[in-house]
Amino acid sequence: MANIIYGMLNVAKTALITQQKALDITANNIANVNTEGYSRQRLNMEQNEPVHYEGGMLGTGVRANRTIQRIYDRFLAAQISDAASQKGRWEAQRETLEKAELMFDDASGYGLNAAMNEFWNSWQTVANNPSGYTERVTLVANAENLTLVFNKLSRDLNQVQADSDISITGSVEDINTMTSEIASLNLKIAEVEAGNQHSANAFRDQRDMKLKELSSLIDVNSFEDADGYLTIVTTNGHTLADRTRSWNLSTSTNANGFQDVYWESSSGSRQNITSDLSTGKLKGWIDARDTIIPDYQTRLDDMAVGMANAVNGQHNNGLDLNGAAGLDFFSPFTGASDITVNYSIANDTNLLAAAANSENVPGGNGNAVAMAQIQNGLLMSGGSATIDDFYNGLVSDVGRFVSQATVNGDHQSMVSLQLATYREEVSGVSMDEEMVNMVQFQSAYNAAAKLVSTVDDMLEALIAMV
Repeated sequence: MANIIYGMLNVAKTALITQQKALDITANNIANVNTEGYSRQRLNMEQNEPVHYEGGMLGTGVRANRTIQRIYDRFLAAQISDAASQKGRWEAQRETLEKAELMFDDASGYGLNAAMNEFWNSWQTVANNPSGYTERVTLVANAENLTLVFNKLSRDLNQVQADSDISITGSVEDINTMTSEIASLNLKIAEVEAGNQHSANAFRDQRDMKLKELSSLIDVNSFEDADGYLTIVTTNGHTLADRTRSWNLSTSTNANGFQDVYWESSSGSRQNITSDLSTGKLKGWIDARDTIIPDYQTRLDDMAVGMANAVNGQHNNGLDLNGAAGLDFFSPFTGASDITVNYSIANDTNLLAAAANSENVPGGNGNAVAMAQIQNGLLMSGGSATIDDFYNGLVSDVGRFVSQATVNGDHQSMVSLQLATYREEVSGVSMDEEMVNMVQFQSAYNAAAKLVSTVDDMLEALIAMV
């Protein structure tokens, strides 16, 4: 009889311990209801080993499984990381291209389009009064303003490239920090879960957050081995983290003066992986720096060269106020970055060749008229577009690339939001559910406590009988 009573006491004891643990886990879930990346936890209960009793089996109560279950969908986590990588690429590209778009904004009236119009209009004004000093001074001033706008646009585009380059270098440092932290979390998880005695759920949540943040910077693949270690590799197979070790990325200056991204092997050798990147912010910055912005610069240079060559050629055909052949209007240059008005003309407006060769000087305006008409000449795109058309096409493409990056970024943001919502449904904390669990576990705890009191009464009765 005493054995049965003491057995009931043990049942009550394990029930109290188990329900208390369940309440502790429920309280932890409630406390982390607003914690980003937290996966709710669940205590799995199981029966104690039964004992033989008078030819049968007698249950001995409940116990808690040693491993606290983490409600987690591994496939969903992989989708979230991939979406973060795609989103990062388009966000980085959009941020960079929006800077360039501001430079081509003519809404204020001080852009390249306005400067070109003032330049062509100045030639028409000179044609109306070929020997007028004010008209000639105004023409030279507008020409110098045009060259300054070209120069500034080129410098600003170079600065956008430089800013992207700085972002790339900073991201590489961030990636190295995150992979090192993930390797450290691998070690902590392995130490806690050694022998399957405990669960490192908090460390796993932290590691998932680090992986998501890492994925936003660079496209990676990841997998977890049987020991709980997370291995991370780039999409072209270079290991960034494996078990408790991490591998660094580095940067090195290329022929264009910008930073390429390298992976460093265990032996110290370095492999250039710049062209292997496909998503992540690194890819967005690299595309903008190495492809899109250089295209803008090339087209701006082509425009400056095309215009200057046409102006110089026509100016050479005219006569200045001294009756001499016109000099090159623009000094020798390589592109938009260094185009300038001929120093001699800038300092002596009499050298402006307004008259045609067949006209009297002063008074002739044939060459000034021809100079003004260059604006409408099909000088660009293989003789199929005017200078204005060519520039408008460039501006249109600048806006188109920004729009493309914005649309793709918004789409990936929506995908990320949907995945985050689904994750909350799977792994997030529901206050209603946790409150129900709390009442349930509390009732079970109170019942177990009542059982202890009942067993105590039975023991007193038994002792009194003896």
